[in-house]
Amino acid sequence: MQTHTGLDGNLELPNGYDWPIGLPMKDGETRSEEDSGSSGGQHQPSGTGEEAKENRRPGRQSDSSEDVDRIPVSLGELKKKLEEETGLGVSFEVHLREMPFGDRRLAFLFLTVFMKDETMAEVMTRLSYLQPDKLDGEAAATCLSRYVPVMQVEKTESFSAMIDQVMMGNTAFYIEGEPQVLLIDAKQYPARTPEQPVLEKVVRGSNDGFTETLIVNVGLVRRRLRDRKAVFEMMKVGMRSQTDVCIGYIQDIADPRLVESVRDKIKTIQIDGIPLADKQLEEMAIDKGWNPFPQVRYTERPDVVAAQMLDGSVVIMTDTSPSAMLLPTTLFDLLQHAEENRQNPFMGTYLRWVRFIGVFMSLFMLPVWYLYAANPSIRPDWLWFVGVSQDAELPLILQFVIAEIGIDLIRLAAIHTPAPLVTAMTLLAAIMIGDIAVKTGLFVNEVILYSAVSAIGMFVTPSYELGLANRVVRLGLLLLVYVFKAPGFVVGTAVMFIILSCLRSFNRPYLWPFIPFNGTALMSILFRRPLWSNIRRPSINRAKKVRKQPV
Repeated sequence: MQTHTGLDGNLELPNGYDWPIGLPMKDGETRSEEDSGSSGGQHQPSGTGEEAKENRRPGRQSDSSEDVDRIPVSLGELKKKLEEETGLGVSFEVHLREMPFGDRRLAFLFLTVFMKDETMAEVMTRLSYLQPDKLDGEAAATCLSRYVPVMQVEKTESFSAMIDQVMMGNTAFYIEGEPQVLLIDAKQYPARTPEQPVLEKVVRGSNDGFTETLIVNVGLVRRRLRDRKAVFEMMKVGMRSQTDVCIGYIQDIADPRLVESVRDKIKTIQIDGIPLADKQLEEMAIDKGWNPFPQVRYTERPDVVAAQMLDGSVVIMTDTSPSAMLLPTTLFDLLQHAEENRQNPFMGTYLRWVRFIGVFMSLFMLPVWYLYAANPSIRPDWLWFVGVSQDAELPLILQFVIAEIGIDLIRLAAIHTPAPLVTAMTLLAAIMIGDIAVKTGLFVNEVILYSAVSAIGMFVTPSYELGLANRVVRLGLLLLVYVFKAPGFVVGTAVMFIILSCLRSFNRPYLWPFIPFNGTALMSILFRRPLWSNIRRPSINRAKKVRKQPV
């Protein structure tokens, strides 16, 4: 510490330093240790070297906590600490590459499964340009930041921050004797090339769907949305998994309260990890309990994400997941499909109505048919064909329950069966089992027919989660009709409608624009309008800019 002489001839100290112990003050007195302990100023303890630097650090809390999180200056101590914290020497992919450099030792800490060999080879080549006697943290940082072709180089003095970055795939460059490390972005995640989405195929359109790598997914959206106001915020969820979660929105379009609500919900998640990615994130962020209806919309298509962001929606993408979540969502959003917008307005409207009819039939066809077949007295005359043509050994309700469970078994078997055997398995289940069940008298033909039509309606539903929810509702209506007949169907349908009316997705009504009623928006859902006439964003998104096209 340097002092200088004031105008009155007394010694003065720079701002931010207290008077040293034993040094005469202006009044001739000396400052004692008791004075230093009771002083209200920021007294700097005596000492030199790293201890004095550490003590002068602003915002210092406690020596014990910082000592634990400090990077050791000795390579031996660093290795011992890494063995305790990261499994160095036990886990094969955690590697510490040591090398001598003059009279000092260097080390690279990295995960072999993420390291990019070409980049690290270039880093080591560039470091050879430094003189051993001038090697320190600043010189290495300057060399790496100016001459090494890596995306990012950062410094940190925190041991925990270093470990977190290494577990993400970055490489830590350590110089013995320096209480800091350099974090080099030289990672390469295992990734597959974008392929056609499995659940959202289109006849004519792009075939690049999301992959399991978050960076690739953001790039696919950016390719379609080159708006300078588009923002993708990165967050981490899971104390152990440290999973990357990205929130995407357009700043001058998306509702800031919606963005803040999504951000706050993700920040408050306290969990060890989310290895199942977006589905676990949804359960932690949206407390919907046992409600089977989905409150977020999943998509595997980057063009759908870009279109929804332009409408004011917020997208959540999770690393290791090939799908994205769109918020907020309504029941009618879950019935939309990209194929409708890939056709002209007339054909798009036709396809949309076919889909609506299929979903409606999957919900109500079986309960209504069973109601009239079991109670012919309430059947209208124009539905004379509804009923059974022959008797069977099993009651109708039991036939329907067995058929529903059988269809689910076939679906699960198709998922778990190797692709070359799926066709043979489905033919075996559909032809042999169904045909033999009818011929033996256990089932009637009508049960097989209407169960198959209802199953097709479930597969027509664009949202896989909504299709499963509708299946549960259909089975519940069947049981209510069996127990209470017509009143059971009416009450069950009313209860389902009330539940959907009370349901909200991020404070947005689930049945909008039907409840609350919005005629213009409802017509846009029922009919695929031409693009030039679709000039306003959905009011449910509460976008900052309502118009999508200039006046």
